[in-house]
Amino acid sequence: MRCLLLIALVLFTCSWSASTEAADQTVTDRFHQILDEHWEWYLRSQPVTASYLGDKRYNDRWPDLSPQAFAGRHAYRQKLLERLAELDRSVLSPEDQINYRLFERKIAMEVEGWPYRWRFVPLTQRGGIQTENETADALSFRRVKDFEDWIARLRSFDVYMNQTIALMQQGVDNRIVHARVVMKRLPHQIRRQIVDRPEKSLFYKPFRAIPDSIDEKTAARLQNEAQAAIREVVVPSFKRFQKFFNEVYLPACFEKVGCSQIPDGQNFYAYRARYYTTTDLTPRQIHEIGLSEVKRIRGEMEKIMQEVQFKGTFREFLEYLRTDPQFYYKNENDLFQAVQAVCKRIDPQLVKLFKKLPRMPYGVERIPASIAPDTTAAYYRQAAADGSRAGTYFFNLYKPQQRPKYTIEVLSLHEAVPGHHLQISLAMELEDLPAFRRYGGYTAFVEGWGLYSESLGAELGLYRDPYSRFGQLTYEMWRAIRLVVDTGMHSLGWSRQQAIDLFLENTAKSRLDIENEVDRYIAWPGQALAYKIGELKIQQLRKRAEKELGKHFDIREFHAAVLDHGAVTLDVLEEQIDAWIESQKRKISS
Repeated sequence: MRCLLLIALVLFTCSWSASTEAADQTVTDRFHQILDEHWEWYLRSQPVTASYLGDKRYNDRWPDLSPQAFAGRHAYRQKLLERLAELDRSVLSPEDQINYRLFERKIAMEVEGWPYRWRFVPLTQRGGIQTENETADALSFRRVKDFEDWIARLRSFDVYMNQTIALMQQGVDNRIVHARVVMKRLPHQIRRQIVDRPEKSLFYKPFRAIPDSIDEKTAARLQNEAQAAIREVVVPSFKRFQKFFNEVYLPACFEKVGCSQIPDGQNFYAYRARYYTTTDLTPRQIHEIGLSEVKRIRGEMEKIMQEVQFKGTFREFLEYLRTDPQFYYKNENDLFQAVQAVCKRIDPQLVKLFKKLPRMPYGVERIPASIAPDTTAAYYRQAAADGSRAGTYFFNLYKPQQRPKYTIEVLSLHEAVPGHHLQISLAMELEDLPAFRRYGGYTAFVEGWGLYSESLGAELGLYRDPYSRFGQLTYEMWRAIRLVVDTGMHSLGWSRQQAIDLFLENTAKSRLDIENEVDRYIAWPGQALAYKIGELKIQQLRKRAEKELGKHFDIREFHAAVLDHGAVTLDVLEEQIDAWIESQKRKISS
């Protein structure tokens, strides 16, 4: 009898264990299904993003900006949160629990932002429908269908434009608009799109070099259809937009700067601060962190001024760096060659600090002349997910006499390697992660890593002269000042001029760069806060690891621990690095 009871108990235990495992697997499968469904939905609803990633399924369309589409997307996200809440996350694997946390936060933040209606400002001076021709630069045009898809986009451009105008009109009606000072940059961008001959259009660029694999008759048809679409749809759309923008939108824009002017603007900005920094820091707290960092970095800059034995005040030293011809190239070609040379010096040194390098290469290109006067010194465009396009480090060659030599190294470290290209490309190669983590990210991590990468210059054989070291400090100061001026303008009542003056007093950046940067912060509330907040966290975690591991600290292992899980929120990053430190301690003790 006792034997029968024992057998029954064993059978019950096995059955219970099997059913529990099955239930756990069901939860996991349901969670993965949610992630997969969301990603497919996201690509359908954001066809331009899909195009940039190399997914060609939606290359024939623009995003739907109608009120019904926006409401539908919001309802979908609300339903997603309900579906997530129904899952027992405790039975998920450790990695899936992180996926759950990150995904739930992403959707919850998007839902939280809905009432602020920032969708009514669908463009900035740095990009929008007025620069949508740049989408073609990210696409591959090899097959006839590639060209036909672009023609379909051109043919539907009037719908896209009408929806954009309607959104902006809602912004006017609800006082959710940009500051006039940044919107004054748009009229000349719009004028560029109004051409007398379709062949001159920026949207026509793909048809100027149709590959030889497409026969002449077909090529001629494609060119004729593109010209007709530009003449009949694209140019008339921009003429309507020009009239609306100049006569309705621009006069309705705010005279002052700061999103605190929109309805519930203070709460909106506090939300944006949390969204971009992935922390619960308030605008005031971030402002104070910025002031502290400005003071610290200023002290380091003054030491370099003494090192080079400059006779004069700090302000005079900055003016010397801004104006002395020795610090500038005379023409665009020399400047571009210098940028390329720096990248070639960095590349072979990366193995000193990193165990794994991305398979995907990167290239260096000039920022398109059409947007160069209105944008920043450099930026990065990630590679296509399908491998059809390498990563690209874009450098601004507009007015080379205002692009200092001593900032080339620090810019390249941030935008190319070991900054954005290395981090983003490695994340894209993490095939075990869900798509929203491989191809998405968190600004505090991504830009925090980019800023942290700037500090690695000396370890990679750069910053050998004091002026290059001053350039690195200039860029670190730039990000510290961002904390002060972004919160200042959007939450604390600062003027644009106050923000410009703080830059002029503490950095050697040119006035052109400073004004472009300040205008970027005005148009993009909160985004600029992420850089320094993220970098400070990574630096804090590195110091913690160095202290606790002592002589056993391995910089290559630390960097792997930071990068091997892709971009995460700063609280998750801290948990991951603390766990890594403990694992290293166990290895040491064993």
